[in-house]
Amino acid sequence: MKTLVSLISFLAILLVALPGPLYKFGILELGPAFTALRYGVFAGIGAIVLILIQVIFLRKNISWANVAVSAIFALVAVGLPLSIMSKAKSVPPIHDISTDLTNPPKFIAIAPLRADAPNPVEYAGEETAKQQKEAYPQLTSQIYSEPSSQVFSATEAAIKELGWELVNADKSLGIIEATDTTAWFGFKDDVVVRIVTSGADTIVDIRSKSRVGRSDLGKNAERIQQLFTTINNNL
Repeated sequence: MKTLVSLISFLAILLVALPGPLYKFGILELGPAFTALRYGVFAGIGAIVLILIQVIFLRKNISWANVAVSAIFALVAVGLPLSIMSKAKSVPPIHDISTDLTNPPKFIAIAPLRADAPNPVEYAGEETAKQQKEAYPQLTSQIYSEPSSQVFSATEAAIKELGWELVNADKSLGIIEATDTTAWFGFKDDVVVRIVTSGADTIVDIRSKSRVGRSDLGKNAERIQQLFTTINNNL
């Protein structure tokens, strides 16, 4: 029983931990990667059941150290995917977020990089805008009193500080484009920042869009907020 529990819990953690890197490096397609995650949850649940049987009925013959390690593996294998599912249910199933819903910033240099992406470069549309308004009402255009050149430099520096790949920085157009690659699955999400002068003020709009997936699990909204926070710190 001890060996069986160890094997199942170890298998469970592998099925949950490995799909991300395997997809990231092109070894596994996205569909099979998510299937492996699902099986990892099932294996984790099985391991937890066996651990409980051990603790309740075979207490005299078990190694508590082995049980502890197996339980940690099993709980992580079950808890991590379930937390992702819970996050998905708490946010709208959208993947294109913009602070300007009427005239979203357009991707220029990044557009060719998204040519083969499942999610097209064009803005997702009115239904997405409606869902964004309800879920993220705080995401709006930001107005700065500093000149546009200063805001542009602060934004470019912020993108570098966040570790994103800077694709385009055109000061004459007031456009900065970048790509953020997620750590686990290596999903590429693209960002475009539009900086314009309006009288004595500078208006900044940011759009962040995933290349794949229907729902971004709230990541694009978080990314926009993170960028604004870093820009503010730089200013």
